[in-house]
Amino acid sequence: MEIVWENTVIAIIAIGILYFLLNKYAFGPLFSVMEKRQELVQSQLNEAAQTREQAAVFIEEQKAALQEARKEAYEIIEQSKQTSSKQAAELLDHAKDEATRLKDEAVRDIQSEKNKAVEQLRSEVGAVSVKIASKLIEKEVSEDKVQGELVDQYLKEVGGRS
Repeated sequence: MEIVWENTVIAIIAIGILYFLLNKYAFGPLFSVMEKRQELVQSQLNEAAQTREQAAVFIEEQKAALQEARKEAYEIIEQSKQTSSKQAAELLDHAKDEATRLKDEAVRDIQSEKNKAVEQLRSEVGAVSVKIASKLIEKEVSEDKVQGELVDQYLKEVGGRS
């Protein structure tokens, strides 16, 4: 096989012209589109990384907010427990004070009624004693036995009244 130099030169010139035309009209726009696509992919990757970082920061903020909310809820529960314990103690103290006051009033009322009863009994005994004395004087009984019977009779009368 023989190499024809003319054909080779023509082929090289054709390839050169083809390369020049492809470079001017095809490769430039193609590479430009590929560079734009590469920039788009790179920007999307950067945005994804930023979004991932923002999501991580947001998750940490949410965790902190949740922890704070739990802490506040615990504090509210503890405060409610303390308040209810305090109120229960106050109610218990109030009830004890009220019971003591009622007991003291009852003791005073009982003492007052007792004093009234004793006073009434004294006045009745005094009245009965006067009656007995007047009856004894009226009868002028000289015998001890008759006087004892009269006293017993009047004491039975007094006992029957109460």
